[in-house]
Amino acid sequence: MDLQFLRPVFDCGGDVTSVHLDTSRGAVDSDKQIELRWKAARRSLTEQGAPVETLEAVDEVVGGAKDVPGPQGEALFASGAEILAAHTMAEPPQSDSAVHQPVADPLSLAIDRDHQLAHVVVAVDREGADVDAYPAAAAAPSFQRTFNGSTLHITRVRAGAVSHAAYHRRSVNVWSENTEQVAEDIREAAAEVEAAVILIAGDPKAIGLLREHLRTRPPAGRLVYVEGGRTDQSAIAGLRASVDAAMHQAMVESHQEVLEELDAKLAGGQALQGMGPVMEALSQGRVETLLLAADRTGDPRLVASRRDPLAVVSDATALGDDPSAFAAPASALLLRSAVHGNAQFTEILPGISCEDGVAAVVRY
Repeated sequence: MDLQFLRPVFDCGGDVTSVHLDTSRGAVDSDKQIELRWKAARRSLTEQGAPVETLEAVDEVVGGAKDVPGPQGEALFASGAEILAAHTMAEPPQSDSAVHQPVADPLSLAIDRDHQLAHVVVAVDREGADVDAYPAAAAAPSFQRTFNGSTLHITRVRAGAVSHAAYHRRSVNVWSENTEQVAEDIREAAAEVEAAVILIAGDPKAIGLLREHLRTRPPAGRLVYVEGGRTDQSAIAGLRASVDAAMHQAMVESHQEVLEELDAKLAGGQALQGMGPVMEALSQGRVETLLLAADRTGDPRLVASRRDPLAVVSDATALGDDPSAFAAPASALLLRSAVHGNAQFTEILPGISCEDGVAAVVRY
């Protein structure tokens, strides 16, 4: 995953307030729950010495995406009276966090972004389909197409005798024509976002015809058939649940492929693991992909420099008499160096063992 979306929070020359909140909406009292979470985080930030103007700046924007129902999170970064960045997270953070320190702490946001894949969601029936294409980590689709096709003779009627066969053939022809148009919409949508996954749900007969059209010219991305549809709210809710489950599985599979590649490169000397070797490679700008585990319990404090954003060391004396040197948790400084070194990022999934919970694929 490209880390350059984090550059604005790491280019700041002063202390940064980083907030990750669960802003899920669905319960009747969601607004009140979010307000209470922010109040608790605000109290903690005050105790940490966050300036009043910073807290007031966050007051103005905190609250999540109010028009998006269901699970979500929010990541906010501020310095002085300025909001450096505000991001909606597809999943709530494992726990709310609020820190004020010399550098931004965006690991939860990076992991959430890393979990998202570009995908297309298709809900199809005998009249047409809804086709929505989502770039990786986007909260809203960049491509939307609703096609209802022709509804003439869409329902097979009981006409009797010769006319029954005529109606039957006409109905099948209309379904086929409609799904042919839907297939073209899917190809266009998948190409626009470079989809990794295309999730299709709806009427079994329409899906069967759609399969045939997609088989002749397959779209970019892996086809996954899920439950749900577009007929009513229950079908739509079922579709969302099915999509969430399928996307989680697709994410796990994509990460497993990266981690298998890491194992091969560790054996071949093209990758490193452990805090010391990875710090050194980051400081030299040699890291192609940084890998971190989400659980940073016991993370050491390392030292970095405002003069040299690549540098990460365990002892300030390694930076000489650099007056801009500062200490912060390892994960924040490793990410900062990776951003400035144009490295990619991947989470080390739970259950995968790497020394110190950190590894790197190196360029040379």
